[in-house]
Amino acid sequence: MKDLLEIREEIDAIDDQIVKLYEERMELAEEVAEYKILNHKPVFDKDREKNKLDALGAKTHSDFNRHGVRELFDQIMSMSRKKQYQLLTEHGIIQESQFSCIGELDFQSAKVVFQGVEGAYSQQAMQEYFGKDCDSFHVETWKDAMEAIENGYADYAVLPIENSSAGIVSENYDLLVEYDNYIVAEQIIKIDHVLVGCADADISDIQTVYSHPQALMQCSDYLEEHRNWEKISIKNTAMAAKKVNDDHDPSQAAIAGRITAELYGLKVLDEAIQNDKNNSTRFIIVSGKKIYRRTASKISICFEIPHESGSLYHMLSHFIYNGLNMTNIQSRPIQGKNWEYRFFIDFEGTFEDDAVQNALRGLSEETTSLKVLGTF
Repeated sequence: MKDLLEIREEIDAIDDQIVKLYEERMELAEEVAEYKILNHKPVFDKDREKNKLDALGAKTHSDFNRHGVRELFDQIMSMSRKKQYQLLTEHGIIQESQFSCIGELDFQSAKVVFQGVEGAYSQQAMQEYFGKDCDSFHVETWKDAMEAIENGYADYAVLPIENSSAGIVSENYDLLVEYDNYIVAEQIIKIDHVLVGCADADISDIQTVYSHPQALMQCSDYLEEHRNWEKISIKNTAMAAKKVNDDHDPSQAAIAGRITAELYGLKVLDEAIQNDKNNSTRFIIVSGKKIYRRTASKISICFEIPHESGSLYHMLSHFIYNGLNMTNIQSRPIQGKNWEYRFFIDFEGTFEDDAVQNALRGLSEETTSLKVLGTF
């Protein structure tokens, strides 16, 4: 039996050969890129790569090695494509973003829509971003807000997208795909939930609690202590408070914000009842125009991928290889396609960055669909 040191020396010698051959292969990849640039051919040729992997796998002598060789060359081909994407960018062949850069958003003449009624957290986020005197109106649903932009009734909409403790607002992710509207900014606000009732109510009177499903989730620990209360979901925390005010029933309470309680003249029965005392919600500012501020430093995209092994890994590798920092990744099921998913990713960068150009080029060629949701 060989000594371990001797075996390692032989491995090192083989590794040296692999490195040398890898660099030779990358040089040839550059020649391939030059040819494709001159002849306007796409970088990614899925059928050729599959046939090549099948042929290489057939040259091995065991199932284990066949799988290993396929995986190895799958990675080598992936690196080759990324090299070719870089060369395209270096030749000035860039991905047209179709987004227009502006100095700042137009607040003076803008009309802003939010979902809910007066006192909603969406209104608070809107006022923190656009100012308390902004020209605004409210609608019943988030879909109505997106419709208002599409039909030209509003310039911007304010939508909750993610809560630090309850997770994503899945419906709004789906609406970003359904509508031709784009994220132009974000606003994060701290959420402090209070339990409110009518003026003559006492906490011992409560039998029913109304709130938005996310708020009920965010206060689940507190509600667990009051299992006898019936929990009823409603479209908005402010709507829940308005219902308690309108019904004037001392057995009813709502989970909402303190500002909402003051707006409707309700009594605060208990405060800071959310599970996470640092509870925050991220809102997105959406426009019907493909615009972005000059200071934008983050890009949001969504894509669909082939339903096959390794697909997601290959898509994420474009961010890793180009040194791009992902700040958020989510998935949503694709309607009508069981067990297939659409992925949403936020990452740092600008359209002018070569690294972003390379990543977006790779994603556009290798995904089944890609949509840039905005930059902010």
